[in-house]
Amino acid sequence: MNKKLKNILLIIVACSFTLSACSKTKESANELGLKDVLGNKFLIGTAVNLDQINGRDALGLAVIKKHFNAIVAENCMKSMYLQPKEGQFFFDDADRFVNFGEQNNLVMTGHCLIWHSQAPAWFFTDKNGKDVSRDTLIQRMKDHITTVVSRYKGRIKGWDVVNEAIMDDGSWRPSKFYKIIGEDFIKLAFQFAHEADPDAELYYNDYSMAKEGRRQAVVNLVKSLKEQGVRIDAVGMQGHVTMDYPNVDDFEKSLLAFSETGVKVMITELDLTVLPSPRRDVGADVAASFEYQKEINPYTDGLPEEVQAAWEKRYLDFFTLFLKHSDKISRVTLWGVSDKNSWRNNWPVRGRTDYPLLFDRNYQAKPIVQMIINKAKI
Repeated sequence: MNKKLKNILLIIVACSFTLSACSKTKESANELGLKDVLGNKFLIGTAVNLDQINGRDALGLAVIKKHFNAIVAENCMKSMYLQPKEGQFFFDDADRFVNFGEQNNLVMTGHCLIWHSQAPAWFFTDKNGKDVSRDTLIQRMKDHITTVVSRYKGRIKGWDVVNEAIMDDGSWRPSKFYKIIGEDFIKLAFQFAHEADPDAELYYNDYSMAKEGRRQAVVNLVKSLKEQGVRIDAVGMQGHVTMDYPNVDDFEKSLLAFSETGVKVMITELDLTVLPSPRRDVGADVAASFEYQKEINPYTDGLPEEVQAAWEKRYLDFFTLFLKHSDKISRVTLWGVSDKNSWRNNWPVRGRTDYPLLFDRNYQAKPIVQMIINKAKI
């Protein structure tokens, strides 16, 4: 082969590689994100952690920007972080969360104003360590809600006003809010939030919402608030799902029951664990904790193909349900960006390896992402 012909062939090969690389780059740039196909049906969101809020998790930020159009703070807007001591507010992380949302044109939810868990101990006690009076707790609740909601007035779209106030059987959770104030604490919390920002949407959020007792109690709660002229815009159905609970049909019954009260439904805190639960009725109670046992941490080196396939089918079953009722659902939010930093790795048993989210530990989209995109495009 003469030198001239050899050079021509080298040029052709080089051009071929260049065109291939350009094609792949263009293809990658044109790949659809979840928000591109779900955005006209409902908001698709994720919880964000401090590393993402503070810009330390570059890979996580890239996923958020590509795939999601809504965010909620995983922890930094809970009362124990915002007001660790009475009258002393810490807004640094929450401010960064809101700034990040605004800079990236993301719809933001404030989570959460009143919750029995992750609340500072001082909220409920006097200087002698005894329970405060009803009037004192109402005033503390009002001061907290007013200060927080007012700070982000016009910037936060909506608030999880009250979180997890009802038990599986439909009874009231015996929290300090309930024991000291009574069931009126919910109505008061919604009223205080509305007064602080009349344009903000207001939500009630709870887990295990497919259970009949909780379903009926939440329906009664929404009806009662509306009859009293108290604003409530949506019910948040926490989606902490296992491979065998809840039944999709039961979940749908609750979704329809909540919608029939005249409010929107939000699927919040969505994740799907493949790990066995040490107790079936644990729900999503953050106070639950069990001793580590090797047999309940079976997938430390990855999921077997049959488990992965079953997990994908179950996730797709739920998204098929969400798409079916997209006229009733205003938002679906994953509880975290990637498996790497999901709370499921440490709850209710610390030190396990779980695979509950749509993106793996390297922040790569799992096949389920494309499955959801394909389903939404039909």
